[in-house]
Amino acid sequence: MARKIFIAATGQNCGKTTTSISLFHLARKKYKNVGFIKPLGPKPTTLRGIPMDKDAALMAQVFGLRKNLRAMSPVVVYPDSTRRVIDGELSPRHLEEQILTAYAELEKTCDFIIIEGSGHPGVGSVMKLSNARIARLLDAPVLMVTGGGVGNVVDAVSVNLALFEKEGVDVRTLLANKLIPDKRDRILSYLQRAFADEPFSVMGGFDYQPVLANPTLRRVSRLLNLPLHGNRRDMKRIIHNVQIGAASTQRVAELLQESTLLIVTSSRDELLVTLANLYHMPDYRSKIVGLVIPGIIPISTITQQILEQSNIPYLRNRTHTTAELYHLITEDVSKITAEDTEKLDLIRSLAEKRLDFDRLDALFDPRNG
Repeated sequence: MARKIFIAATGQNCGKTTTSISLFHLARKKYKNVGFIKPLGPKPTTLRGIPMDKDAALMAQVFGLRKNLRAMSPVVVYPDSTRRVIDGELSPRHLEEQILTAYAELEKTCDFIIIEGSGHPGVGSVMKLSNARIARLLDAPVLMVTGGGVGNVVDAVSVNLALFEKEGVDVRTLLANKLIPDKRDRILSYLQRAFADEPFSVMGGFDYQPVLANPTLRRVSRLLNLPLHGNRRDMKRIIHNVQIGAASTQRVAELLQESTLLIVTSSRDELLVTLANLYHMPDYRSKIVGLVIPGIIPISTITQQILEQSNIPYLRNRTHTTAELYHLITEDVSKITAEDTEKLDLIRSLAEKRLDFDRLDALFDPRNG
């Protein structure tokens, strides 16, 4: 029988997928065959012609999982799926059977299986397939990923525990994630004391890493649905800062920070030309990721030529204001993709430093059930 761990979370963006990647990486160092399944997938995509959830597709791409792709994502939720369940066109019992069959297929060849939940524990309830229900269905003990606070974490965990307790699911570990580095030990101490009477342990996950939440140039291109012009080799560059080019040309250059995406209107010829020239200087190349150029006014012919000759990456937008673009980009929570090699390498490195896999493995030993 395969060792299994169900990764749940108190809410979105706590780090379930990052945790899945980390545990898969570490488990492969100890187990010969490691498997992954996202039983209920609310984010449809396709991989090798097979309908899958995006997180399952990500794991397959990152870890080269070519076998059992269908088993990795047995139930993919589409916009009409919930209505079909309520209308009686789609049977929750049939969906349960799909999940059980897929898991059984994985268990034939895997020593260790990571089961990733969807959103918060209640997601899927309308289809009778909440995270807690699926964990019960698969008889899988739970690792619950939370944010890195104290009061809000205790409140969120208390609410979500009720659903798992209702289903009779064993929550064995709380993984506090996105911890502020200089508060890490203190926060973990408070959480351990706050949950001292609970049967689960409290462990520390990753410290807060802005780089993991920051978008790449490719992500912004997709977010705005705009083609990238210029140096496409920089598509994977991570944007650490977003700056509006509203000040004087000299002041904008002085204010440049590391890995900055600049939003500069099409009428700022002098600033566009200056940034295009700075892009070739080593001291500035690391600071300039690229440009977003809004405005209905056409870029002047000479400025356009300079932009193209400089090969500076840029996106041209005629439908949003500078303020709207700034809001869209800065409010976006960047999800990791298989192309984000820099982020993936960082996750693997952090996993080896921060996660005690042997301790987790022991906690999820079936003999401890």
